[in-house]
Order: sequence, then structure tokens, then C-alpha cells
Amino acid sequence: MFQKIIVLFSFSLILLFNSAVHAQAVKKLPLTNIKSVGHNIEITLKPYKNTKIYLGTNYGQNRVFADSTILNEVSLGYFKGKEKLTPGIYFIVSPKYSILFEFLVDEGQQFKIIADTLNLVDYKIIGSKENDIFSAYSKTMNQLGVQRSQLEQAYNSAATAIDSVKYLQALKKMDTSFKEEREKIITSAPKSMMRFFLDVLQRPEIPAIPIINGKADSTYPFYYVKNHYWDNVVFNDNRLLRTPFFEAKLDEYFKNYVSREPDSIIEEVQYLLTVAKTGKEIYPFLLFKFTNKYISPEFMGQDKVFLHLFQNFFSKGDTVLLNNESKKAITERAYSIMANVIGNPAPALDLNTMDNKAFSLYNSPAKFTFIAFWDPTCGHCKEEMPRVDSFYTKNWKQLGVQVIGVNTNVKELASWKQFITEQHFDAGWSHVYQTEAAFNAEINAGKPTTIRQLYDVFKTPTFYLLDKDKKIIAKNLTVDQFHDFLQSQQKK
Repeated sequence: MFQKIIVLFSFSLILLFNSAVHAQAVKKLPLTNIKSVGHNIEITLKPYKNTKIYLGTNYGQNRVFADSTILNEVSLGYFKGKEKLTPGIYFIVSPKYSILFEFLVDEGQQFKIIADTLNLVDYKIIGSKENDIFSAYSKTMNQLGVQRSQLEQAYNSAATAIDSVKYLQALKKMDTSFKEEREKIITSAPKSMMRFFLDVLQRPEIPAIPIINGKADSTYPFYYVKNHYWDNVVFNDNRLLRTPFFEAKLDEYFKNYVSREPDSIIEEVQYLLTVAKTGKEIYPFLLFKFTNKYISPEFMGQDKVFLHLFQNFFSKGDTVLLNNESKKAITERAYSIMANVIGNPAPALDLNTMDNKAFSLYNSPAKFTFIAFWDPTCGHCKEEMPRVDSFYTKNWKQLGVQVIGVNTNVKELASWKQFITEQHFDAGWSHVYQTEAAFNAEINAGKPTTIRQLYDVFKTPTFYLLDKDKKIIAKNLTVDQFHDFLQSQQKK
């Protein structure tokens, strides 16, 4: 019974915020405490007595505790402190960590909540105009949502084509009603928090393809939506974090409307961080979100975005929220990537062959150069290196590829040579390593980076592909992906 009440109440909020989080009853929220002071929210929540309840909110798509209170013997408690809460969408969490209902917290944080878990739909908030607007809008949207759900069921079970058309027209009319309710808020409460949230939620309607000089411009709808995607959204507003939908909309934007090319991403990221700079909470949130996303990117070459963040933000002092360990990790990671950005010349490799003859990368001309950093004690390397040899002998050699195998474990020279012999690696390979003496000489000479750092070799195997000028054209792909990449380069 209790679960059903929550779901029914949450239906209007799902329509409003398009997020299933409101219908969830979770055992325990992965919440972190927010130090909160300067608010005084009185709550009566029957039938709870002498028990702790929580005030929760969102931090992007994560949920966090903002405060807690112990209800007394008459179910009364207070969320209070000396500093104000960041305005936004908040929710009451039960002693068993279920989300009971949502409400708004604006700048005026002195109001009362009266609720009963047996009838959560009729909870009341006294002394908050923003919640009056929110409550009225939610109830209307809930009613429209119930009607729309009934129409959808009727449409899906329509017996005749005529009935289908009738219900489809009714559904379109219902969609118009939703838009009209939104427009009412824009007109009647243009400066309200409800208007703010609706602007964040809004997606531009896709326009028809225009005909220009007799030709259809099929790209126009895409660029129209992209250019109007963030209309009326102010990126330095910390309230964006106190919603469950802003981060989801941001992710959708980067997935669907931003090119995967690193320069395109950098342009977008730079703009967002610049306009969010004065937002005390939203700015560091965005900075660390982008840092986490591109420090180990999903697509090859996008680590260039992380380098941009490091050079234009972190190296200029935006490290206040980082502890010393995090500062060190980000700095070391940046310096490891700097030397091997896609399109840059590959770092020099002056090593020794298996029979201890000098080998230099830049003295080894080839149409393409494939470099494999591997460890003879690494199980995954032992699986992948024979596959590299197979691709090389069957296809890559004919494409003009030179394969260089770099042993990263100088203490295992015997097992390295034994594995190469047992696997009958093609004679066209260049098998090389750095001697201990050469490594120690680099360290003693005060060189800031080793081969591992220059090529970002923090796991094995690590692969690179260079062009005829020894510029990096691909890295961090699987062997199969490198094969496909080479095929595409050959076609070009």
C-alpha cells in the first residue's frame, strides 16, 4: 500500500521532470552530507514519531543528503541551520530511505510542511509561493497525465482504423494541453523557479526541412535544435545542480549535437566553463565532470580535451577543491599525454635490439609504423602479440607497415627472447628494449620523463600507429581496430 501511494504521487513529477528517480523507493541512498546552515523548514510527518528523517536533493544525477531531523512524539521536526541551502528541487526521505515527496526550496527558506504517509498526494506547504505554483502545476499535469495514459491504452487496443485515428487526434490534442500549461507558467510566473526548471527541461521542436533555391536543406533541423538547445538556460546558476535532469540533458547534448572531434568538444567545453565561472557550485561540478570524462575518453584522440582543461584551468590555479594527491595525479596524467597527442610527432625511441645493436625510431623509414609496448610476463600480452604477428604477416607487411615490439620489462630478457622464438614472430619485426644502464642514465641526467611516460604506457600491451613522418595517427585501440584503421587509411 505504501509503495503504491508513492508511485501514484510521483506520476505528476515524472511528467514534470521526466525522471524515474521520483518513483523509486531505495533501501539506502548513496548520499554524502552537504554542510547546510541558514534555513528553518518545519515539518510534521505523520505517523512517524521519535525517528530520524532526511532532507535530500540532487547533485547532478546523484542524490545527496542536505539535512536531517528527528521527529518528536507529535511527528514534528525542523530542518534548520545558519546558512541557506542552495535553491532547487528537494525531497523528503523516510527512515527507511524511501523518497516520499518533492518540493522546491527557494531563497525564502522559512516555511512549513504538513504531510501524512497515508495520503502523500495531499501534503501541504505553508508560507512558500514557489511551492504554491509548483503544487498547482503538478496537480494539473497529473490530471492530464492520467487522461493521456487512458487515451494511450485506448489507442493501443483500438478495434478499427477509425477508432485509431480518433484516439490519435485526441492524443495530439492532449499534447497541446501540456504545452498550454507550460505557457501559462511562462506568462503568469515568468520569474518563478517553476519557469526556470521548465526552461532547463525544454527541448526545441524539430522544424521542417526548408527548401532553399529549390534544394532541401536537410542539415537545417539539426543545427536549429543545436543552436536553440540551451535557450534561456543560465550556466552560472547553481540551481542547475539541484535538479535530476540538467546533467542528463547535458549528456544528451554532447552525445547528439557535438562532434566527436576533440577540437569541437574543446570549443563547447570552453564556452560552458567560461559562462559558468561565477557559479560557486556549478563551475567546479562542470570542470570535474569534463575532466573525469576526458582523462580516459571513450573515443581515440579525445584526451586532447583533458589536456586543454589542464592547460587552461588546472595549471592556472583551478585546483582549490583538489587535495595534494589529486593535484599530483592530474598533473602527472597531463604530462604523460602531452607527448603523444594524435597528430603530434612520436617521441624518439633510441633503444637496443635483441642482439644489442642500436635502434632508432626515426632512422627506420616506413609507410606506417606499428609500435607495441608489451611485457613477456603479461598474460594478455601473450594473447595479443601473436595476433599482431598474424595481422602483420597476412596483411600489414603488404601495406608497408613496420612493426616494433618494445619489451617494457628489462628484467625478463630471457623469457622475452624465448617467447618470440617459440611464437615464430616474423623476421620483419624489430624487437627492442631499453637497457638498465640507458634507463639509469636518463634518470641521472635529470630527464623529466621516461619512455613509459612519453608513450603513456601504464598498462600492457599499449599500441600506437604512426604515419610515414612518424606522426601519431592512432593509439589505444584493439588489434582488430588497428587493422580496420589501416584498411581505411589504405583506401584513402
